[in-house]
Amino acid sequence: MEIAFTHEHEELRQTVRRFLERESTEATVRQMMETEKGYEPRTWERLASELSLLGLAIPEQFGGAAQGAVELAIVLEEMGRVLFCGPYFASAVLAAASLMHAGDDAAKKRLLPQIASGKAIGALALAEHNGRWDLGSIAMKATQDGNPWRLDGEKDYVIDGQTADVILVAAKTGNSLALFEVEARANGLRREALPTLDLTRKLAKLTLAGTPATKVSAGADVAHGLEHVLAFAAAMLAAEQVGGAQRCLEMSTEYAKTRLQFGRPIGSFQAIKHKCADMLVETEFARSAAYNAAFAATADTEKEFIEAAHAAKAYCSEAYFHAAAENIQIHGGMGFTWEHPAHLYFKRARSSSILFGDPLEHRQKLAAQLLL
Repeated sequence: MEIAFTHEHEELRQTVRRFLERESTEATVRQMMETEKGYEPRTWERLASELSLLGLAIPEQFGGAAQGAVELAIVLEEMGRVLFCGPYFASAVLAAASLMHAGDDAAKKRLLPQIASGKAIGALALAEHNGRWDLGSIAMKATQDGNPWRLDGEKDYVIDGQTADVILVAAKTGNSLALFEVEARANGLRREALPTLDLTRKLAKLTLAGTPATKVSAGADVAHGLEHVLAFAAAMLAAEQVGGAQRCLEMSTEYAKTRLQFGRPIGSFQAIKHKCADMLVETEFARSAAYNAAFAATADTEKEFIEAAHAAKAYCSEAYFHAAAENIQIHGGMGFTWEHPAHLYFKRARSSSILFGDPLEHRQKLAAQLLL
């Protein structure tokens, strides 16, 4: 598998970076993370109308731009770099991928154009109270007494679940796993915003009590499709983590060049040099791991993609967390203050490291894939 960026990839990166540097400044991030919605509607509209990013990986027949995992990873890396506040990951990644890999044709035709245009925000409700992101831990059951189906139970840690218009819920039907659509205002649905360490990413708890739902599964069991979605989510989150690690490295090196101690820039001291050098190496390795997974997603080798996704999520989680922690250390006392953005990256790094499973869990899954 060849890993190489094209001129179009670099143009995409520069276009997205210019847009986000204007629309997702530190001041904007701080403002949005204090709001209930967590994003600026006008910016969300522009992502759809001007940049066509909301349907970037959605096929043209469903109103998307028909790009692939590599292009999506580039966008997410740039969003991670500025801590973009918005339901992009929930809608353009999780919900769109769930419909494409586990949804039936009717659901795709009806819902994907809405997601691509930004008219509807999607969310995937999968994890439950145990906090595990594996299909074997799903306990919610769907029952059918006439029409429609009914869902009972709770879903936790639903990304942007408190504001989503289209909620996709994974539940059991007997011994099989199915995907259901629940309307945002459905009877018996209660949505509760969760307190989070990372205020830039909104999470919600959904309580369903006899909630009517529409089955949108493609086939009797969508376990295989949702396994692919989870691996895809891990790979895309790894790309986002690379963007955050890169920004932590940039902040650290910029500060090390300008902060004087004993009449010299602190970057001239060996201890700071070693910290910055280690951050650089780890960030570059993380970038290689993330894009290895993204390119693998475009190939027809499912097993290699799953392995690459687990490896990327495990390594990028640790690299980002280490970079965020070292960024605070290099900034000294100022790095611990609320006024400095270092703590925002630290909190995003910590929360992202356990989202979709922590590094140990992904290493265990990789070992199982490799039959070790």
